Amino acid sequence: MIEKNVLGESKLSDLKFLKKGKVRDLYDFDQKLLIIATDRISCFDVILSSCIPYKGEVLTRLSAFWFAFTRDIIDNHFITIDATQFPPSVLKYKDSIRGRAMWVKKTQPLSVECVVRGYLSGSAWKEYKNKSSVCGINLPSGLKESDKLPDVLFTPSTKAEIGHDENISEKEVQKLIGVDLTQQIKEKSIALYKKGAQYAESKGIIIADTKFEFGLYEDELILIDEVLTPDSSRFWPRNEYEPGRAQSSFDKQFVRDYLISRGNLDKKKTFSVPLPEEIVQRTSRKYLDIYRIITGKDLIQ
Repeated sequence: MIEKNVLGESKLSDLKFLKKGKVRDLYDFDQKLLIIATDRISCFDVILSSCIPYKGEVLTRLSAFWFAFTRDIIDNHFITIDATQFPPSVLKYKDSIRGRAMWVKKTQPLSVECVVRGYLSGSAWKEYKNKSSVCGINLPSGLKESDKLPDVLFTPSTKAEIGHDENISEKEVQKLIGVDLTQQIKEKSIALYKKGAQYAESKGIIIADTKFEFGLYEDELILIDEVLTPDSSRFWPRNEYEPGRAQSSFDKQFVRDYLISRGNLDKKKTFSVPLPEEIVQRTSRKYLDIYRIITGKDLIQ
């Protein structure tokens, strides 16, 4: 059994709290931010009452790995996860936030989530079955669930603070952020996905889809938030891949599938029921496993 105290909320009471996201707590340091990934888990836009051991550390450390790996494509907001390099006011909390906190540049986030799809899964599969398209992009007939797409697709969405993100077209993105920025985030998103997917493939993992976020720092576009984590991506074991069905995975889809099997997804009160310990343990193991596979390091001994 995986045992460790989990962090559901950071509560760094004497620091300047900025906002609480579904998973992350943000603290404001003028030109910098302290981003703490808790062990909260959200599904279908609802934060569940259960926490997943080591989840926050996996998200933070894996993002740090990918930020370094993709810096040749685009700069990013990452500075360090070494708690000893945080401001003095944070050091007294270092034991509780070690490994799960990122010190980053403060940016002006773009109001768009950049979803990139290499395979036909999730909401894309549902739309394809009904319309033979994904986010308005027509696709060949006869594709099966989990098929590799003919081309990598850029399918942006709104970035909702509360509720569900909505898919939008490139033209709608252009209206929000302009033509030049739209072209930049599309090109960078596809390049990031392709480089990450190629590396993951060498480790026996298919990255079916993922999402990126970008911000402006000193008028330059940079990568922000998290990168290629099991919260933002679908990771499939290549040796079990078989088109025509849903795939086993090392990501949050496992919990989504459990909740779907339980039903009543439209009733938020059903999410207040704690996850069974078996589901918590298996989810934690999936997160730890994908971290080990991608980085070659064990997070716990």
